[in-house]
This record gives sequence, C-alpha cells and structure tokens, in this order.
Amino acid sequence: MTTYTKKQVNDLVAGTLDWDSVHKMLSMPKDAGRYALYMEVLQDAVTYDDKILLAVGPHLNIVESATDGEIIVKCNCGHDFGDYRENWKLGANIYVRDTAEKMDQVYPRLMSPDTTWQVYREYSCPSCGTMLDIEAPTPWYPVMHDFQPDLKTFFEWVELPAPAKI
Repeated sequence: MTTYTKKQVNDLVAGTLDWDSVHKMLSMPKDAGRYALYMEVLQDAVTYDDKILLAVGPHLNIVESATDGEIIVKCNCGHDFGDYRENWKLGANIYVRDTAEKMDQVYPRLMSPDTTWQVYREYSCPSCGTMLDIEAPTPWYPVMHDFQPDLKTFFEWVELPAPAKI
C-alpha cells in the first residue's frame, strides 16, 4: 500500500502534481489515512472553522457547522448553501446560455449546440462569484441534484465517527 505526503495531496488538489504521481494515486490501493489527509488539505484552504466532511466539487464542501453541528454545503469563501440533503444549486446564481449569441462566447460560430435542444446552466457562488458547476441539459429540464451522499454509511466505510446530526 502506498502512502503520500501532505505536499503531494496538496499538489493534487491544486492541479500541479505530475501525471505519473496522479496515475499512481488513482490506480494503487488507497491507504487508510488518505481521506484524513485530503480533508486536512481542504481545511487548510478555507478560512471558516466549520469541519469539512466531504468535497462536493472544487470550492464546494459538505461541512459540520462549528456553531450548531448542522450539516450544510459551503463554498470555500464561506457562503452557506443550506442543508446538504437539499439541492445547493437552487441557492446559487444561475446564468443560462440559451441563445446563439451567448453560446458564441464559449464556442466558435456554428460549433455550438442548438439552443432549442441544449442550453448551458452555469452555477456560481452569490458571495464570491466562483463558478461551481455547469450543466448542459435540454432547455425544459429541471435543475439537477447531482449528489446526495449517505454520510452515515460513508463514515462507517472510512471507519471514523460520524457527526452527531447525520
């Protein structure tokens, strides 16, 4: 079993780790301490005291509130999107690319999707403006709820005590 340093995990999160090391990390069995090390790296990147439990995506985490123990989704800037079981996207700023002119900002003319068949929804944090996700649905499709983890089972799997309010 391979183990990694905090610097290597930090470089992985930052996107600066060399490809050979990334490939090795992905293909080798995971060491027991990797989850804790990853959470430590994520925690070091934020200024809030809430404990990060799981990353939802770059700049977005499920955290245990330091004040009341509630489990919420938070942007790295500290913006609170609410309960982790709810769709955080409904609290985000949503920019919809639904015209040819808006698609021209992303693609060369005639290479973009037909907006009567597909649009782009860009979700960003209302506090810091960081883009958190992009969807490419048909225009009429509802906002997707991508990820609702079973935190109780997850913490059993990583053999760590689960937060009280799960």
